[in-house]
Amino acid sequence: MWRAGVLLVLLALLGGCAGFGKFRNYAGPEVTRIVVEKSERRMHLLHGEKVLRSYDIALGREPVGQKRREGDGRTPEGNYIIDRRNPRSAFHLSLGISYPTVSQRRVAREAGLSPGGDIFIHGQAGKHRGRGTDWTEGCIALNNEHIDEIWREVPDGTPIDIRP
Repeated sequence: MWRAGVLLVLLALLGGCAGFGKFRNYAGPEVTRIVVEKSERRMHLLHGEKVLRSYDIALGREPVGQKRREGDGRTPEGNYIIDRRNPRSAFHLSLGISYPTVSQRRVAREAGLSPGGDIFIHGQAGKHRGRGTDWTEGCIALNNEHIDEIWREVPDGTPIDIRP
């Protein structure tokens, strides 16, 4: 029993080490909204109207315009929420965006298309590590250090506005 307690203490102490850094806690101002400016390739974390931090981003390989269907390479535009997270993402870490909305599903269905899904804010991996051009299938990508920060600072349920 005491060994389990010692192990828990050691894991807690190691939590601040580099290997566990992406899961550290955040003690700063609450992030109340994310704003993505696609044309500027910038993402801003806000507390109320105050910008806390801004990041350079990469977008879908066809970044101009609204996402209409699966496979179009576009990053969606509109108002969504962060609705899930994946600590085992192939792209380091990822935060899910609630795309598509009910109306986006309906429009795609009426056109005989799938709206796609699985849109995330994520880091980089493999051949995309350090790459700055638009390369995703519609997601918002940052370097891994930045997605580590965002992972800690942005709770599920945070609104995200993705603008043209």
